[in-house]
Amino acid sequence: MSRAFVVWLVAVSVYLVAITGRTSFGVSGVFALERFDVGASQLAVFTSLQVGVYALSQIVMGLLIDRFGPRRLMSIGAVIMACGQILLGITASFSVALGARALIGVGDATAFLSLMRLIPEWFPLKRAPLIAQTSAAIGQLGQFLSAIPFLSLLKVQGWTVAFVSLGSVGILVGLAAWVALRDSPRPPLTTPIPLGSFSARLGSVLKSPVCWQAFFVHWMGLVPLIVFTLIWGVPMMTLGLGLPAQTAGMALVLCTAVNIVSGPLLGAVSPRFGAKREYAAITMSGLIVLSFLVFFQAGGSFWLLLVAVALLGMFVPASNYGFDTVRERLSPGVLAAGTGLANMGGFTAGMVAAQLMGVWLERSGEFSLVSFGQAWLAVPLVWLLGLVGFVVSRRAMVKG
Repeated sequence: MSRAFVVWLVAVSVYLVAITGRTSFGVSGVFALERFDVGASQLAVFTSLQVGVYALSQIVMGLLIDRFGPRRLMSIGAVIMACGQILLGITASFSVALGARALIGVGDATAFLSLMRLIPEWFPLKRAPLIAQTSAAIGQLGQFLSAIPFLSLLKVQGWTVAFVSLGSVGILVGLAAWVALRDSPRPPLTTPIPLGSFSARLGSVLKSPVCWQAFFVHWMGLVPLIVFTLIWGVPMMTLGLGLPAQTAGMALVLCTAVNIVSGPLLGAVSPRFGAKREYAAITMSGLIVLSFLVFFQAGGSFWLLLVAVALLGMFVPASNYGFDTVRERLSPGVLAAGTGLANMGGFTAGMVAAQLMGVWLERSGEFSLVSFGQAWLAVPLVWLLGLVGFVVSRRAMVKG
């Protein structure tokens, strides 16, 4: 077994556990309503806080990864996230639980960026899009783990056992990352980038229209996934449609299964799209948003829901297309930081849309399908804002 494969396998395992932790609250939202005695808007704060901390940490984590290496940051991040899960499992306090979710967001922020930083170091650049999408697809198995075994453990053993168990697994993979990962197959060619250059590197990333274009591609592509899988999908299916929790979980599994198949395929064709890959990504994300609007407009047909969920799993990997352009155009010294800015897009959009939905549901005073359909209009609204941002950044990139 080659060393590159071992490094990749361990890094993907950390990312898989991070996705499981990220999505675990989405399948336990109904349980959280009772445990913390909160309403819809307060429930949305859990996800908004975690996603917000995750998003705001991206550039800083990228700069740290570029300087100190992905091994250190991925290992430390896994342990921080695990501590957050354990704290969430043992507390019944709303404010303490919010702090735990913030820890989860900080720890989670290291996983994907570290993985994306490792790939071009260990594999040829021409294979990077395929490997990156395959990694993302495997990571989405975390959605399956949260929807089936984690949810089953939650229902049988209760809140504390489920979240403490998840945290314990996180500590184990963090230790594995520390032992098995290496930043590069080659010894460092230069001394580490000094801390004093952080501001200069941050400025170069923030001024890059390539990074902002990727930011808005990710914004449009990921917002429906964040809203559906991290918080409002299961409550909408169980409380709005009246589906059993097991059926709702299987819908999430369908999304994950399609994602796993689609991700590598979209990664393989990314180089063929070339400069037009971002337009392909926008088209795919637009179809996702449209499919959910059709579902709600049709009165909540279960079969239309399955179609929308399948399209979600099929096309959401295209939200990563902006990362391919960043990888091709940015220098290695700011690669993780540039990817971090791009990766902020979808999570920022998801945070805003999820909170807007929570406010609307709170005002409506009910969890009916009609209320969910009205609240869901926040998703296309946020998507349109991303489209405006993409047009502006694309023009700036062309001029540059």
